[in-house]
Formats: sequence, structure tokens, C-alpha cells
Amino acid sequence: MKYRAEQVGSLLRPAAVLTARVEFEEGKISLERLRGVEDKAIQDALHMQRDLGLDVLTDGEMRRGSWLTDMAEAVDGFVRQKIILDWKGPGGGEEASTANAVGGKLRKLRKLTGHELPFLSKTARGPFKITLPAPSNFMVASYKPGITDAFYPTHAGLLADIVEIIRDEVQWLVAQGVTYIQFDAPYYSHYLDRHQRERMEAQGRNPDQELDAGIAGDNAALEGVPRDRVTLALHVCRGNSRSRWYTEGSYDAIAEKLFQSLNVDRFLLEYDTERSGGFEPLRLVPAGKTVVLGLVTTKEPRLEPADELRRRIEEAAQYVPLENLAISPQCGFASVAAGNLLSMDDQWRKLELVVDTARTVW
Repeated sequence: MKYRAEQVGSLLRPAAVLTARVEFEEGKISLERLRGVEDKAIQDALHMQRDLGLDVLTDGEMRRGSWLTDMAEAVDGFVRQKIILDWKGPGGGEEASTANAVGGKLRKLRKLTGHELPFLSKTARGPFKITLPAPSNFMVASYKPGITDAFYPTHAGLLADIVEIIRDEVQWLVAQGVTYIQFDAPYYSHYLDRHQRERMEAQGRNPDQELDAGIAGDNAALEGVPRDRVTLALHVCRGNSRSRWYTEGSYDAIAEKLFQSLNVDRFLLEYDTERSGGFEPLRLVPAGKTVVLGLVTTKEPRLEPADELRRRIEEAAQYVPLENLAISPQCGFASVAAGNLLSMDDQWRKLELVVDTARTVW
């Protein structure tokens, strides 16, 4: 299916969801009560997405604390230690990632999305996607020297176990009839950012070798998926927490390896600001694969002019045929539950702009 009007996944949480989550963590309400509040928010979000005409729906990741917190909640072996990231943008500075460090041998306790899929399958009434953190993330996000290396002496050893955990999830989703699976992979952007590469090299790491290993790991987690009935996608993010980001730079440093080696059908790429560079690296995307242009920012309320979006799509079409392009916001609206610095109305206006642009162009 040609999904032209796309979205990345997360949506702003209504105040009722944020309040209910705090009350649940404080022991004031039951899990059943929390799920009821989440159910209502998901139903409302699905209704709005259908009304707008989005080609693929999501549950907004309403049940997650952040885009990847279900990993630590579903898998034994994570500890409450964090990797520190240097955030840029509103209120920027050094702050912990939402990813937990690995401090033991990993063992999967439950399905990551087992509490999300049944309700979404029942209520979506249209094509929907399930998002998962790519295995490649955890080599950077969860490997903390002095803690992780006691159990996994090498990044490769950790990656191997993460791959098996995510592959099990992917196979289960396919068995449940899911037709669109998206890997979220913000940590690929570390390999395109000059400062992050220099930091890795100062630690004695080889960013190019790590990129190769990450791609191989993500491919391994997707092995065996029936490509005739399941769409596979990858979203490359540059950090998205409270309208901040942590990496910058064009896709040049990773484009050839990522686009030509990663075995997915669609690449959802951030292109909302000059920080992402130009469209020239898209010339390396293999024929037949789709590039979803993240032209509409989720980081601020400003609404992009429609003619500007059409012009940028035309520019990208110099490198990828128009029939292999689509449009989306650059990232989710709430990669962490607190959400980006814009209103619910801003969010829906931006998604409406995505739909209107897609209908005009295609």
C-alpha cells in the first residue's frame, strides 16, 4: 500500500493520561483504572486521525513513558543508570536519556507491546503501525562502562542478546497479523554527527564499525518477515525530548551504508531544519524503496507554508522518484510522555497539513 500521509508514532498525551500515570505510580489508582484512561485517549486519537485522513494510524504510544521505556519494563537486566546526553534547544544542557543502562544478563519477561496491540487491533479500523526501538540503539544508549561490561565485555555481545529479544517481538507481531512495523533508531544519528564521532573515537571506539554492526543487528532482528504482507520501516531521529535535540549534520556519513544495506521498505527521515542537510544523500536510496520526508516540525507550533512543503518535495524528487516519496512530521510529538512544546491543536493542524500536502502532491 502507498502510505503518502505518514506519521512517526507518538502523539501528545492528554492531561488525564499524564495525571493517571502519576497517580498509578503513587499507588492511588489501579492498573485497570490507568488502562481505562489510556483506552479513552487512544480511541479519541484514532478517531481524530481517521477524520484527518492519515494513511496509517497509531495509538500515539499513549501507554509508554517514552518511545523505548517498554524495553526496560519488559526485560530483566536493566538498571536505573543513565547515559548522559548533551541536549540542544529550549532548556538544553546535559541531561539523562530515558534509556536505562544494562546491568545484568538480559532476559525477556513479557512482550514489549503485548499490552498495546490487542486494543489497537480492535479499535483502529484502518491500517496501523507498531513502533519498536531498533536493537542498534542499545549499543549507544545502554552500554555504560563500569556497569555493563561486567556482564557484556563487548558491545557486540550486548547487541546479540538485544537482537534476539526484538526478533522475538517482531515474529510475534507478524503472527498477530500486524502489517506495518517500524524501528525507531535515533542513535544512528550519532554516526553522522561530527562531535559525536569525535567523542566515540576519543573513547577508543570506531564509529564506522559500530554503524556496520548496528545495521547488521537490525537486519538480523527483521529476518524471516514476510515482505509481501508486512511493511518494514526505519525512523532516523536526532533526539526529540521537550522540543530539544542532540545530534546535527547531513546524512552523508551514513547514507550509503544505511540506505543500501538496511533491509527495510521505508526510511522516515528528519528534514525539518537546515540541521539535517540537503537531499543529495537520497541519491543513494535503492530503487523501489520509499523515503518519507519529515518536513513538518513537531518541535514548535509554527505551521509550515504549503507551497514551501511542495517545493521541498520537488527538490527531493530530483534524487528519489516522486512515486517513491511520502511526507510526515519530522518525528513524534511526544517521544517522552511530557511532549514537545506545542498544543494539542497545533499537533492536529500539523497532521492535517501533512494530509493536505500529500493529497495535493500525489
